[in-house]
Amino acid sequence: MTQRTTFLLLFVFGLLAGIAGILGLQWLSGEDATTAAPAEGPPLSASYRSGPFQLGIDIEPETPRVGINDLTLVLLDGSGERVSGAAIKAVAEMPAMGTMPAMQAPADMQEIEPGLYRGTFEPLMEGSWPLTLQISKEGVGSARANFDLATGRKGLQPASGVTVLTQEAGGARTDGGGMAEEAPPGMVTLDNRRRQLIGVKTAEAQAMTMTRTIRAEGRIAYDETRLTDVSLKFDAWIGELYADYVGVHVAKGEPVFTAYGPELLATQQEYLELKRRGSASRTLVAAARKRLELWDMTAGEIANLEKRGEPFDYVAMHAPISGTVVAKNVVEGAAHKAGMTLLRIADLSQVWVEADIYEGELPLLTEGMPVTVTLPYLPGEPFEGRVDYVYPYLDGASRTGRVRLTVANPEGRLKPDMYAEVKLKADLGRRVAVPEAAVIIAGELRVVFEDLGEGRLAPRKVQTGQRAGGFIEIIEGIEAGDRVVTSGNFLIASESRLKAGMEQW
Repeated sequence: MTQRTTFLLLFVFGLLAGIAGILGLQWLSGEDATTAAPAEGPPLSASYRSGPFQLGIDIEPETPRVGINDLTLVLLDGSGERVSGAAIKAVAEMPAMGTMPAMQAPADMQEIEPGLYRGTFEPLMEGSWPLTLQISKEGVGSARANFDLATGRKGLQPASGVTVLTQEAGGARTDGGGMAEEAPPGMVTLDNRRRQLIGVKTAEAQAMTMTRTIRAEGRIAYDETRLTDVSLKFDAWIGELYADYVGVHVAKGEPVFTAYGPELLATQQEYLELKRRGSASRTLVAAARKRLELWDMTAGEIANLEKRGEPFDYVAMHAPISGTVVAKNVVEGAAHKAGMTLLRIADLSQVWVEADIYEGELPLLTEGMPVTVTLPYLPGEPFEGRVDYVYPYLDGASRTGRVRLTVANPEGRLKPDMYAEVKLKADLGRRVAVPEAAVIIAGELRVVFEDLGEGRLAPRKVQTGQRAGGFIEIIEGIEAGDRVVTSGNFLIASESRLKAGMEQW
């Protein structure tokens, strides 16, 4: 080696030594390098419980990034002793989106000292990367813990399979007194930015008075309690017919036709004879008069008979009620036997509306509840009525039950056999309800997402009841005052299913 070469080598080594001094590096012999212990950070406390384990978890940097991130885990058993030699599988996974498949960022966890494990994972792009830990140790047990993690968002949030422990004096309580409620399976944590992107909106479950509107098609019918038949109580021939067509209106007491009957003629003659005899007993006279009254002669007609002194050949028959003739089985000169129905009169000042109600809505109906009836050809003119009777049977083909409504019809605008639209309002009382948009229906399953605060959204299985005015009753699963998601819940449900599986909802 020449003097010039030796000089150059000394110059290079001197330069390197200077740089090392500036950077604070130390030269180590091969023996020192192999025996040097890794630098240790502050010990992690057990913040969570998962299965038989207590664990503390930390991520560096604190706000995860695209690229390399360090994951540190301290593992304790139920008594707080460190667990060495555990098998730990840690995977951060971005859920599939559209045609893009799911991506995984596994962390190779190595035990660097008893109970302390460390590894790195590398997300490939910005977004949500939920972290799953699978831990097993022979003689202790196994556990699965899920944490919500996203690049650009600080820290980790516990999800399913994790119980949060209260911290005291730098360590975890193990007496159970400081445990919070375990995060339910499928819980999702969203920061404010993601909530805005998804369009998450919430509403409060509230105890409210619910009113259910029931709509049905109906048909107007006669009020059967206001139908009266006109018939004869003796064999007779019809003389003059006054109610001579169907639809004619008659007033109560007005003559509708005249009739001749031999028995009626004979009874008139008998009554006059008894009246002329001074010796006739009052009982016989009263009996004869009673027969005339039963054969529909009025008091005025009997008084005219007494004045006239001889019987009437044809006696007038009168309308028993005011109304409209809806059936006519008589003509002038016809002979009829006693008991035959000659005229039917209907009082149309009040009518029935018969409506068919679906089977599921029948229990909401009660007699006397108010009802509104409208006609398609009379818009804007509602008719008020009430439920008069609920029939005790169903139509097997349509699975509907019939209900009878009573409606006033003073002007006669409601005509039998017209079709009508019926609207009833059933008062359901005070019940806990949420907006219908909050409930996700999956077969027989009903799920809502409860807002637990701090960005945490947890699926809750609920039992639903009646629907009314855009709200749905919650019988079980949610209480008044709980906040539930009403918009964006289907996107949240997709992520929740990936974490918990539908069978765990």
